[in-house]
Amino acid sequence: MNYYSLTFTTHPTEAYQQDLLINALAEFGFDTFEDTDKGFVAYIPEEGFYTEELDEVLEPYAAMFAFSYEAALIPQKNWNEVWESNFEPIEVLNKVFVRATFHQPKPASAYEIVIDPKMAFGTGHHQTTAMMMEWMLETNYVDKTVLDMGCGTGILAILASKMGAKQVTAIDYDEVCYDSTIENAQLNNINNIIPLCGSKEAIPDEVYDIILANINRNILLDQMARYTEVLKPGGEIYFSGFYESPDLGIITAEAKRLGLTYIAHKKDKEWVSAKFKY
Repeated sequence: MNYYSLTFTTHPTEAYQQDLLINALAEFGFDTFEDTDKGFVAYIPEEGFYTEELDEVLEPYAAMFAFSYEAALIPQKNWNEVWESNFEPIEVLNKVFVRATFHQPKPASAYEIVIDPKMAFGTGHHQTTAMMMEWMLETNYVDKTVLDMGCGTGILAILASKMGAKQVTAIDYDEVCYDSTIENAQLNNINNIIPLCGSKEAIPDEVYDIILANINRNILLDQMARYTEVLKPGGEIYFSGFYESPDLGIITAEAKRLGLTYIAHKKDKEWVSAKFKY
């Protein structure tokens, strides 16, 4: 799968205005964002990028503040060049060390994860993924069954396995993510991850102790009912990929309607990750 990268240069008059722009892009179909000194970069699958439709979505924000963007197609075969030039090792809470195959290992870390993302997203650099890993470090995964929705590179599934999970089901609609999860599981000598390609319809009729869903607000709202069907009573579910306002309130209201109890949330810049219990 090819992706488009849109490099936005923004000049918001208020801090929240750029957040509104990013939220609109997420609803349009952009699935990953990276901060830059002058704005941000947004990524979208090639088949979801339509310039005229996008400009219509962005028009209301152009009246609020000045911004511009440049679009570039990233062929799948060139993705390694893109991420290798930008991918630096990261460490989460001094416990999880995420690196690529060409970085030096760090044996002293409690959990070392080797990731070769290719065209799949989720290296731990984005705030939503990092916050999910922070939640995971606060949770007991020993002998637990785990569902990782929107698994991307498989990074969260791999961490769950390394933390003692009995079995992890990792699902993504993107075939590249599916393949990437398989390859990264092998890189980390993990053999208890079950990768599946699809969306909510691919979720097996099983029950899980913990569900991880780092996607976006609209998909979470669409899939949440299915999550509750497969979450054990007393089980925990973690959502990420959305904003504090208005997304957190909308997601919390739907979760409550489905019998989930809000526990707490984390925030990093404009991004939020929340914990619920069934």
